[in-house]
Amino acid sequence: MSKEKAEEWARHWTESMARTARAEIKPETDPDVPAASFTNCIGKNGESADDGRFTLNYSVRAKLPADQHAEAIRAIRDTLKEKGFEIQGYRSDPSKDPANLVDARHPKDHQSISAEDLNDELLVLIVNTPCLLPPGAEQRQF
Repeated sequence: MSKEKAEEWARHWTESMARTARAEIKPETDPDVPAASFTNCIGKNGESADDGRFTLNYSVRAKLPADQHAEAIRAIRDTLKEKGFEIQGYRSDPSKDPANLVDARHPKDHQSISAEDLNDELLVLIVNTPCLLPPGAEQRQF
C-alpha cells in the first residue's frame, strides 16, 4: 500500500469513529503536528528496512462535550467488536486519566485503533498500521 492510500485509509477510519461517536473532527491548525506520521519498519532484532516499508500513525482530535465521552467511547468499542477487532483495553472511570478509552487490534489485518478523552471537549482518535510495503517495492529479507 502506498503512503497516500494508507493515509486515506486511516482518515476513513477516524472519520468513521467520529461519526460513531457523533463528534466533529477538529481541523489541525498546528503544521508541526500533522495527522499522519510515517516511520520506517523495525524488525524483530531492531533492524530497519531500507526497501520502502513503513508504518503510519494517524491521529486526529474530535470535538465532543465531556458528558458524551463515555457513551461515545462505548459506541466506538461496540462497533469495533462488530467489525472483528479484539478489544485490548477499555475503560470508563472518571477517577482515571483518561477517564474513557478503548484500544483495539484487528487479528487479521493487524491495524490498531484507539480512542480516548483528551480534555473536557476533545477526543483523540488514532489509527496505527502494521508494516506496509509500497507498490512496486521489492521486499528485502533480513
